[in-house]
Amino acid sequence: MSECNHDCSSCSSSTCKDKKSFIEKQNEMSNVKKVIGIVSGKGGVGKSLVTSMLATLTNRKGYKTAILDADITGPSIPKVFGIKDKAEIAGEKFILPQKSKNGIEIMSINLLLENENDPVVWRGPIIAGTVKQFWTDVAWGDVDYMFVDMPPGTGDVPLTVFQSLPLSGIIVVTSPQELVSMIVGKAVKMADMMAVPVLGLVENMSYYECPTCKEKINMFGKSNIELTAMEYDIDTIAKLPINPEFASLCDAGNIEDFSGDFLDNIVEKIL
Repeated sequence: MSECNHDCSSCSSSTCKDKKSFIEKQNEMSNVKKVIGIVSGKGGVGKSLVTSMLATLTNRKGYKTAILDADITGPSIPKVFGIKDKAEIAGEKFILPQKSKNGIEIMSINLLLENENDPVVWRGPIIAGTVKQFWTDVAWGDVDYMFVDMPPGTGDVPLTVFQSLPLSGIIVVTSPQELVSMIVGKAVKMADMMAVPVLGLVENMSYYECPTCKEKINMFGKSNIELTAMEYDIDTIAKLPINPEFASLCDAGNIEDFSGDFLDNIVEKIL
């Protein structure tokens, strides 16, 4: 490979560590200090739940917090926060995010659709462009921590987020299955290619705790998260249990009311 001249616009390398020229600038109405991506190599592992919980916990500590819902074809963030009002336009230039009941700023494609049940049938480049616009065209104001809820995999949108937003790090979400190591590996290697640190690993649906005897039951098999974290040199892990209350709170739009210290160490790592 030829020597890097730090001109990314003319660089053909897919593993170049200097991606600064691709970062989209914030608008004059936004001052986002840290951006954290929530990622996974596969779908259905609970990225939106983890994103919502991390934003809630950070908000409880007194920080100004925001969520950019980058899962354009499967948005769920407004639902779990109980947001029904649409995003508003400020003048001719900026979109105003909606706020949760506790002040978390949120932007999602569902806040722009006439009907939240309407499907987003767009091709990859349009979806990726929409994610960029959520960063450049939304008047976020002063935000200490922004969490980006990404779609699964390593396709157009995750690549757009990695290249276009100034990520401070990512949190990888997974589930207790034998193929976990491979799934985590894909996300970790993508982050490494983009020179973005992995801050932590969250195993969702890790166990079920019997409400009577408090025994922890591994519903989906024995957890291997410690071995996976060791394999990829991730020093902060968390286990999120199967808890029917979480589903009830999400369905009711009251995720900010959840209780539990399951993700406290992840939050400390982010801060």
